[in-house]
Amino acid sequence: MKEKLIKIISSKQILIIIFALLALVASIQPILSGPTTNNNGEIRYNKYNNYTIFQNSYNHLKSGKDLYALYPEESWDLFKYTPTFSVFFGIFAIFPDWLGLTLWNLVNALLLLFAVYYLPKLSNLEKGLVLIILLIELLTSMQNGQSNALIAGLLVFSFGLLEKNKYILATLLIVFSAFIKLFGIVGFALLLFYPEKWKLALYTTLWTIVLFLLPLLFIDTSQYYELLGSYWNMLSNDHSISYGYSVMGWLNTWFGIHINKNIIVIIGAVIFLIPLIYIKLYNNFMFKYLALTSILIWVVIFNHKAESPTFIIAITGVALWFIKSKKSNINIILFVMAFILTSLSPTDIFPQFLREEYVQTYTLKAFPCILIWLKINYDMLRLADNNKYNSG
Repeated sequence: MKEKLIKIISSKQILIIIFALLALVASIQPILSGPTTNNNGEIRYNKYNNYTIFQNSYNHLKSGKDLYALYPEESWDLFKYTPTFSVFFGIFAIFPDWLGLTLWNLVNALLLLFAVYYLPKLSNLEKGLVLIILLIELLTSMQNGQSNALIAGLLVFSFGLLEKNKYILATLLIVFSAFIKLFGIVGFALLLFYPEKWKLALYTTLWTIVLFLLPLLFIDTSQYYELLGSYWNMLSNDHSISYGYSVMGWLNTWFGIHINKNIIVIIGAVIFLIPLIYIKLYNNFMFKYLALTSILIWVVIFNHKAESPTFIIAITGVALWFIKSKKSNINIILFVMAFILTSLSPTDIFPQFLREEYVQTYTLKAFPCILIWLKINYDMLRLADNNKYNSG
């Protein structure tokens, strides 16, 4: 039985089928569920609202409308992505909803799957275990029509490409992740570990220019300038209204601490950068691998807008870390906490009163990821100490 289970988990073909079926289920369910009413019971929206927002952003861009205005007759929330993402979403917007949503979810699921399989120095069993751990969070993200699995896939894929010296495509994926959600910028930290920095800088600059200019295929420069101003205003206003499932939310709900969010982000950035002072370890695969897991968790726990569907990114980091970590008691406890509180807590497996009274109230979904992120930084510093000892 054990050998059969290992064989299934190690099978790339079986996991492709599982991920594709999951994407289909996540697409069919909201399509068949029908519309839901808004808080006032007046307007009926569909249950794949995020996809509708993305889809309409492309239509708004073509029509020269403000992407960052509310359109309550279409959807119940703002578009919060770059104009470049609107252009990209035109690929899906040309199809009817049932097909476009399915293709969108398939891209999210399969890109993440192939990104994990592209990683070097992991066995097929280890890769399969990572993907199994991700399933619940992946489904949560896709049921909400979110782009978070895509972000995770782009960052993981870029690491695999960098390890294989495929710098052109690697930099494209990192730049593209930043043009989807600004926190993708943190992925540029991966470039520190690789030689030929001038090439990496050149490719990054070229891709940034190309993706930045892409909306000009649909609008003129004056319209684009206005859009960028509207985008900045939206981000500025959006920054002040939420703590989310983040370090900020945890500090607020546990300790009543109200610190400027930017200060917390700066502190988080400093902690993230401390292990990176050990330049001699930049050729150490495990050091770079841990940095990837740190980035994946960092972009979520220091995001004041982090919601439940965002955690597919963090759980990807958690899974990659745990699979390659020593199975010490502390690591096992941290992983079990993350699986229960982060992955299972939003599901029906978890009693509703526990979700509402404790998980949501005390930001428990983020708490294990915060602890694991600190442990990853500790592990990186331990690698540095061991390297010093061995060198001595």
